Amino acid sequence: MKSHRFSLRVLGFGCLLGVALSAQAADLEYHRPAGSKAPYAAAVRAGDTVYVSGQLGVGADGKLPADFASQASNTMANVAKVLGTAGASMDQVTQCTVMIADMKDWAEFNKLYVAAFKPDHLPARSAMAVSALPMQAALEVGCTAYAPAG
Repeated sequence: MKSHRFSLRVLGFGCLLGVALSAQAADLEYHRPAGSKAPYAAAVRAGDTVYVSGQLGVGADGKLPADFASQASNTMANVAKVLGTAGASMDQVTQCTVMIADMKDWAEFNKLYVAAFKPDHLPARSAMAVSALPMQAALEVGCTAYAPAG
């Protein structure tokens, strides 16, 4: 009789675990721009965390401006826009990853980056120089935000 009780407890736990895992999967939201053919989501909300894929400095026309300052400004605006699609804002960003094609642009980027956040809400950051980026972009920025749902 004891083995039956144990089996039922294990079975019950397994069912509860399955329900918990299903609830977790239901908590995932994938945000892709309409008509996007990109092989990734622009943002994914996992509970209270929003992950933003690396954004380039493309303008509304889908093209990269020639100058670095415009690309950097567009990049940060694109990050903010994607955060908004997932119900988050720049005020909730906790971490950014920056990839820059030429470190000579670093000081200029830092000025634009800092301006995108409140002075007392600068996120943690990782940065690296890279040899190339998609579309020959000068910069790519991805972020993570803590944005409680609801």
